[in-house]
Amino acid sequence: MNEVAIIGVGMHPFGRFGTKTAMQMGVEAMFAAVDDAGVRWRDIQFGVGGSWTVANPDAIVGMTGLTGIPFTNVFNACATAASAAKACADGIRLGDYDIGIAVGLDKHPRGAFTEDPALVGMPSWYAENGQYLTTQFFGMKANRYLHEHGIGHRTLAKVVNKNLRNGALNPNAFRRKPIAEDDVLNSPMLNYPLTQYMFCSPDEGAAAVIMCRADIAHRYTDKPVHVRAIEVRTRRYGAYEVNTTFAPVEEDASPTVYAARAAFEKAGVAPSDVGVIQLQDTDAGAEIIHMAEAGFCGDGEQERLLADGVTEITGAMPVNTDGGLLANGEPIGASGLRQIHELVRQLRGEAGDRQVARAPRVGFAQLYGAPGTAAATILTT
Repeated sequence: MNEVAIIGVGMHPFGRFGTKTAMQMGVEAMFAAVDDAGVRWRDIQFGVGGSWTVANPDAIVGMTGLTGIPFTNVFNACATAASAAKACADGIRLGDYDIGIAVGLDKHPRGAFTEDPALVGMPSWYAENGQYLTTQFFGMKANRYLHEHGIGHRTLAKVVNKNLRNGALNPNAFRRKPIAEDDVLNSPMLNYPLTQYMFCSPDEGAAAVIMCRADIAHRYTDKPVHVRAIEVRTRRYGAYEVNTTFAPVEEDASPTVYAARAAFEKAGVAPSDVGVIQLQDTDAGAEIIHMAEAGFCGDGEQERLLADGVTEITGAMPVNTDGGLLANGEPIGASGLRQIHELVRQLRGEAGDRQVARAPRVGFAQLYGAPGTAAATILTT
C-alpha cells in the first residue's frame, strides 16, 4: 500500500461571517490549500467533504471548477473531519488515487449550545440556562471525573485561560481575548461544574487538506508531513459513555481510548514521542479527560501538569497550541481539519508566535463526538 503525505493545508478563519455561506468558506479553504501545496486544480483526482449544516458539500466542486471528479460526503458527529481525512488518506493508500483533497465546512446558528425551538420544541432560555442535553452530558462527565481523581475546579479555569491565551496568538481564531482564571470560575454556571466560559461555541468556518502519495510529495514540497494513522472508534456496549445501560463490559472506557491505542499501534510511536497535541476541548473538562484517555498522563495527574505549565506552548507537552475549540469555536465539519492544519504548521516550523520551542517531529490530534465516537490522528515529519 502507498504511504500518504500532506502537501497542503488551508483555512477560512473561524467565527461569525454574516451572510457568507459555509460553501463559500469551504471554497476559500480549498484554494488556500491548493496554493499551499503548489498543485494545479486539474491535478486533484478526488475529494471528500464533511459538514453538519450542508446536506451536499459535494456541490462545492461546481464552485471550484473541479467538476467530474469523484466526491464523497461524510458525517460522523464531532469526528466528521477526521473521518473525511481518513477517507481521503485511504483512497490514496489503497492505490485508487494519487492526489486528493478533504474539506470540512459548517455554519452553525449564533449562540452557544442552542437549538431552533421549532426543531426541539423548547424555548431559547432552555439552552441558555444550561439545560441543553450536550451541556448536561459534558457536565456529568466532568463532575464525575474531577470527583474521582481529586482535581479542583481551578484546573478547569487553567485550561480555559491557557487556550484563550493561545488563541490570542492565532489570527484564525474566533475568541482572541484571554480571560483570567477567576473570571472563568465566576462566570454563570451552566452545568456543574462547568461555567459559561468553560464551553466552546458552535460557529462558522472551513478547513482543507491536500494529500498525495508520499513518493511523489517531493514534486510539490520539501516539507511533507506524513499521515501515519487516522483511526476512528465507537463506544462499547454498556460503557459509561452511553449512560443508558449497566450491561457489563470488559473495560469502562471511552472511544478515545480505543482510537488512540489503535493509532499509536499503527503509527509505531508512543505518547512520549509526541511533540505537539490537539485535543477535543468542547469544554474545559474534556481536555483534562482526554489527556489521560489518549495516554499522555495518568488519571489525576492533570492538575499538577497544568499548574507546572507542562501543557503550555513552552512546556514539554503542549496541548491545543492554536487555542483549541475554546478559542476557535466548533464548526463541526471543519474542526478536525483545523487540528490537522495546526499540526502541519507546527511540524513544518511555520506556526509563528505559537511555534513550540523544540521542533516537533510527531503530532497527535483527537476528536470526540458525543455520545460515543472518537478519532485519533498521528502525523510525522
